[in-house]
Amino acid sequence: MSSLPQLIGFTEQHGQWFAENVSLQAIANEFGTPCYVYSKKALTHAFSAYDKACYRKDGTRRARVHFAMKANSNLAILNIFSKLGTGFDLVSGGELTRVLAAGGKASDCVFSGVGKSRAEITLALKAGVKCFNVESIPELERINEIAGSLQLKAPISLRVNPDVDAKTHPYISTGLKDNKFGISFGDVIHTYQVAHQMPNIQILGIDCHIGSQILDISPFLDALDRVLSLISELESLGITIHHLDIGGGLGIDYGGDTPPDITYFANTLLDHIESKGFQQLEVIFEPGRSLVGNAGVLLTLVEYLKPGETKNFCIVDAAMNDLMRPSMYEAYHAIVPVQSTHVEPTLYDVVGPVCETGDWLGRDRTLAIQPGDVLAILSAGAYGFSMSSNYNTRPRAAEILVDGSLVHVVRERETFEQLLQGEKTLS
Repeated sequence: MSSLPQLIGFTEQHGQWFAENVSLQAIANEFGTPCYVYSKKALTHAFSAYDKACYRKDGTRRARVHFAMKANSNLAILNIFSKLGTGFDLVSGGELTRVLAAGGKASDCVFSGVGKSRAEITLALKAGVKCFNVESIPELERINEIAGSLQLKAPISLRVNPDVDAKTHPYISTGLKDNKFGISFGDVIHTYQVAHQMPNIQILGIDCHIGSQILDISPFLDALDRVLSLISELESLGITIHHLDIGGGLGIDYGGDTPPDITYFANTLLDHIESKGFQQLEVIFEPGRSLVGNAGVLLTLVEYLKPGETKNFCIVDAAMNDLMRPSMYEAYHAIVPVQSTHVEPTLYDVVGPVCETGDWLGRDRTLAIQPGDVLAILSAGAYGFSMSSNYNTRPRAAEILVDGSLVHVVRERETFEQLLQGEKTLS
């Protein structure tokens, strides 16, 4: 890839990059680096693109967005989405706690994930989540048991593994039969029949999610057709499905990618469902990356330029612990200087200070830079901070949200003192 992604909320003007009306250089100067910067305008624009498709021409609702918050769980971002009207897709008890702290409602949450613990199930039942997306009979049995002990009925859907190839990176493919996720297509009807007999289970829906960073609509349609056939078969057996959760996974433009337009994508899937005669179903989208990926950048300072025999290295103060995706997935992120300079462009590998050869953020990038410059790593709003760590005892970055000309610190940079909290030496 060599082109820049098409962005909302981040622009280059006369050689300077801005988040809405605020210069990225000014943000770096005031708040330091590494630093995540998000655009409220970009977040709102992406949500609106989905929301347009969620209503029929007569104004009736046909779908709702549940943000897959593993992509970015900052409280300010969750609060923005909650006010816009999203629900949430959770994968842990900690994420449920975050939703509640951000002003969201448990009744607007679906709880996904293959390994829900007893404590998490208990927490979610007591809070009153909308639905559990169940991924195995042992999990179903555990939920039934805990719900009975609490004298509750647990609302559930089953996550179907449709064995559809999403043609994405193997680490983020979730809909093939050799993936750990979901119930095998051939076992779904039997599993629903088992659930139907459980006294503390209430069947609400059916769920399907086939992967992430998918750039083609056809795998979604293939999966939909398989799931819709299951719904018809279940109805014939007297098991009513009230909602269809079609997951997320729509890709974004990292620079040279061509994902479908969000509204076109959502309309295509919803029109397909209705064309098959399933207008009565409540439909749930679970977008993550496509809501937040291009709504954030990571700012990092150029510490050293190190020429080598076969490579030139641009050593920056951000690292794999700040942005894991390049090291973990060999993922591409466009990288730009936030201010243009008049030095000669040179080919660099952009690397961090962590003691791992895998600590790189971009390879073979032509950059006109010098030490002390600030770079913006684009398309970092999804799986950036949320996957960050303290590896090498590095404090996690600050997070900043820009709303027009207003700049909000939505997470303070960690301190060394905070890194040591909770630890004790032997007396």
